[in-house]
Amino acid sequence: MYGSPHSSHARKIMLLGSGELGKEVLLEAQRLGVETIAVDRYEHAPAMQVAHRAYVIDMLDASALRDLILSEKPDLIVPEIEAIATSALVELEQEGFHVIPTARAAQLTMDREGIRRLAAETLSLPTAPYRFADSLEELREAVQALGTPCVIKPIMSSSGKGQSVCRSEAEIEACWQYAMDGGRAKNQRVIVEGFIHFESEITLLTVRSVSGTTFCAPIGHVQKDGDYIESWQPHAMSQAQIEQAEAIAKAVTDELGGYGIYGVELFLTSDGVLFSEVSPRPHDTGMVTMVTQDLSEFALHVRAILGFPIPTVRLLTPGASHTLKADRDSDSFRIGGVEEALSVPNTQVRLFGKPVTKPGRRMAVALSSAENTEHARELAMRAAQSLHIVYEQ
Repeated sequence: MYGSPHSSHARKIMLLGSGELGKEVLLEAQRLGVETIAVDRYEHAPAMQVAHRAYVIDMLDASALRDLILSEKPDLIVPEIEAIATSALVELEQEGFHVIPTARAAQLTMDREGIRRLAAETLSLPTAPYRFADSLEELREAVQALGTPCVIKPIMSSSGKGQSVCRSEAEIEACWQYAMDGGRAKNQRVIVEGFIHFESEITLLTVRSVSGTTFCAPIGHVQKDGDYIESWQPHAMSQAQIEQAEAIAKAVTDELGGYGIYGVELFLTSDGVLFSEVSPRPHDTGMVTMVTQDLSEFALHVRAILGFPIPTVRLLTPGASHTLKADRDSDSFRIGGVEEALSVPNTQVRLFGKPVTKPGRRMAVALSSAENTEHARELAMRAAQSLHIVYEQ
């Protein structure tokens, strides 16, 4: 039973990280009568604009995070980003708080090392070859061992920040510095991955709930500098590829446990499916589900974490998403071209409402449906290209 928000019987969700994905999560929670609390490191984050209450804190400060949670006493703590003091979440879970999906999952997926070692070394899942490095000299040794080209990433970052492809020994130092500038939590450790010649990369949204494990249709996507530009659903795969992808996704999500949606990233290669990464929360490439499925990834996540049953997910139509990104820093700007974008057939637009722009920051997304993914991609790209950022002096 659920009381109304602000009542003594209200069910409360606290969101840690309040970006555009969190905004959709809170909207879905509010449709089910849940009281919502948004937390982030900056004011006026997208989810804060729709939450019942909002707080600005340094979420890497374990003491500040703990004090806020003890003050609010949420029924569910829902991390939306990696940059959180997960040690505090582990302690709070032991004291009876409910972390989504679990505090262990949040801690393991906070950095690329924990989840890669779990997948490759504990679960023996197929992955790219990899090494870790704590210094420029160790990075040189790792690159020499794996060869070039190779991919270098901070073990803790998001949206591709700090990620680069090292194509020669001459680029190693620049790649190291780029990783240091893009990483979070002042962690100087990086992961170096052997370059995978893949046919495509996909996200397999995997839902764990009281109904068991459910999979959404695979989502194809294109990334640039480690961050997604466009996505589409469904992505064409053979039955053998689907079965292998689902087996990998189930193995890693079963190990992480809890209820909620996981975004499992995979490479499709001529030699089979390889595990790449996993996020224990809705995935940015999954925004396309707002126009393709009967229940979006956000609706599925909320239903699952509240303990409600999850029916078989229905794909209603092929669809695609395409992002609008900023190219500079500004706190005075407008987004134009919305009318033109909405004139594209079968298209929706989401403006995220972020208070400032930064180079490469996602500011909006176009979502289109069509009779096939190729046409949907064309429509979404056309709509996104109609959108533009007007910077003011």
